[in-house]
Amino acid sequence: MRLRCAVLDDFQGVAARFADWSVIEDEVEVVALREHLAGEDALAAALAGFDIVVTLRERVPFPASLLARLPRLRLLIASGMRNSVIDYAAAEEHGVTVCGTASSSTPPVELTWALLLGLARGIVEESTALRGNGPWQQTVGADLHGSRLGLLGLGKIGSRVARVGLAFGMHVSAWSQNLTKERADEVGVDLAPSKEALLESSDFVSVHLALGDRTRGLLGPAELALLKPTAYLINTSRAAIVDQDALLSALHEGLIAGAAVDVFDTEPLPADHPLRTAPRLLATPHLGYVSRANYTTYYGQAVENIRAYLSGSPIRQLP
Repeated sequence: MRLRCAVLDDFQGVAARFADWSVIEDEVEVVALREHLAGEDALAAALAGFDIVVTLRERVPFPASLLARLPRLRLLIASGMRNSVIDYAAAEEHGVTVCGTASSSTPPVELTWALLLGLARGIVEESTALRGNGPWQQTVGADLHGSRLGLLGLGKIGSRVARVGLAFGMHVSAWSQNLTKERADEVGVDLAPSKEALLESSDFVSVHLALGDRTRGLLGPAELALLKPTAYLINTSRAAIVDQDALLSALHEGLIAGAAVDVFDTEPLPADHPLRTAPRLLATPHLGYVSRANYTTYYGQAVENIRAYLSGSPIRQLP
């Protein structure tokens, strides 16, 4: 009898296309689920008959309570080599092997710039107006050359975003709790003396930090109030780094020129979520990691992980 593998959140219906699943078809039946399963009860019911689960990013939590309700589960594969929503101790207790895959930082860098440029030049508003036979030119674009880009975080993604900003002729500064002048100099950017100084001086602020106890709610009402009324905020990192209520207030009150977000406190975003109708907001449905190259890696290495597990020698084990 073949094992059964569930591929979660295959929204575009492309999981089968980005990997050669036929190499395991004799031993594994693969079922792609295109609809998101929200809540532990729905997950427990839907996944009860599966031995293997492939999950994308950190959208679906696997706490101890859920793992206890999936006695058949033996292999859990997550895209990326870091996942904060899997209880690894519980997985080990229940005999579940957890594996990851490689993940490229290039797609989120590119999406960050797509969002920043979309905000700066009013791309959505102008395209919508043109296609709807609306006003010819209704916005005045913000200039990148000579403006200041402030980066919260200068790691793998932040540093690549910085280099693009420099290529545009922007003044780039960065800040994080552990950032040193040596690291800033290495990338060729200014080290902001404080978070507050970076927020006050920047025309564009982009968030590139990992979510943790020190970064959760890092940008709240007081911090957003420091931004210029002509400034833009871009968050392609984690929603919880920015206080969502404070962001909504800033957008509705016009305290900032606009914001672009690719990450949300609940994903997929509920139909009645206030961010769906917020003014001055450019929003995308967590596309940061969604690219052909990344999907080829995710699903291709998921197949490799399954083959390795079946052979008795699991690879890319987490944590």
